[in-house]
Amino acid sequence: MECKIKHISVHYEIIGQGKPIIMIHGFYPDHRLMAGCMEPIFSKTSKYKRIYIDLPGMGETKAAEWITNSDIMLDIVIEFIKTIIPNTNFLLAGQSYGGYLARGIVYKMAGKVDGLLLLCSCIVADRKKRNIPSHIVLKSDDILLSQIEQVDANEFNEMQVVQTERTWDRYRDEILSGVKIADDKFLSNIQENGYEFSFAVDNMGEKFTKPTLLILGRQDSTVGYKDAWNILDNYPRATFAVLDRAGHNLQIEQEDVFNCLVNEWLIRVEEY
Repeated sequence: MECKIKHISVHYEIIGQGKPIIMIHGFYPDHRLMAGCMEPIFSKTSKYKRIYIDLPGMGETKAAEWITNSDIMLDIVIEFIKTIIPNTNFLLAGQSYGGYLARGIVYKMAGKVDGLLLLCSCIVADRKKRNIPSHIVLKSDDILLSQIEQVDANEFNEMQVVQTERTWDRYRDEILSGVKIADDKFLSNIQENGYEFSFAVDNMGEKFTKPTLLILGRQDSTVGYKDAWNILDNYPRATFAVLDRAGHNLQIEQEDVFNCLVNEWLIRVEEY
C-alpha cells in the first residue's frame, strides 16, 4: 500500500483489525524486520491492526533530496500516522533507529500513544558518545559461515552474537533483505549530517505513564544497553529487560524470551 506524504509515496502494509499499532524498523532494513518478529505474536490475536511502514530510503519507500535529517524523517512518520489513522490512539513499537523515532513521536504527541515498545532502541544518536561493549560471538558456526556468500557471512559475523542456521535464515530474510535494497548514499548522508534530533528528545515535559517495554541486548555492540537506563525515569510503567546471549538483533537470538516479554506488555496494555 502507498500513502502520499510531503511529495513522497510511503510504502506500508496493514495486517489485521482492531487497536492500531505502528511498527517502525531500524536504519537500513525495512518493514520485514518488524513483521518478522511481531507477526508470530500478533497473528494469534484478532485485537490489533498492525501497521508496518517502510521509512524513506528503505524498503519500497524512495528517498528524496529534501529529507536531510531525523527531524524531517520524524515529521513524515507523524504525518503518516495522522493520515492512516486520523484522530485515533495507537500503540507504538520501534527497533533501533525506529525506537529513536518512536521516542520522538512520544515527545510530540504522547496523548495519542497508549503503549510503547522499544527494541534495542538507539538512545544516544552520536555513536562516539554511546556506552557500548565490544562485539563478541557467543555461539559460532564455521561450517554455516563457509556456506554463505563471503560478503554476507562477514556482515552476519559482525552483527550476530548467536550464529545458528535459524538465526541466519531469519537474519537473511528479515534484516539483510532490506539492507541490500536500501539507498546507501541517502542514508549515509543522514547518518553523517542529520542523524540526531535538533531537540532533546528525552527531556520530556511530563513522564510517559502508559505501559512500556524496553528490551536490550547485553552484548549489543551497536547501541548498547547502559544508556537506556538513563532514560528509564521517563517511563514509570516500564519493564526494563537486558537479555544475555543477545546483540542488536535479539529478537532472533532470544526469540522465546522476546515473545514472552511482548505478550506480557500486551497484557499490561489491555489492563490499562
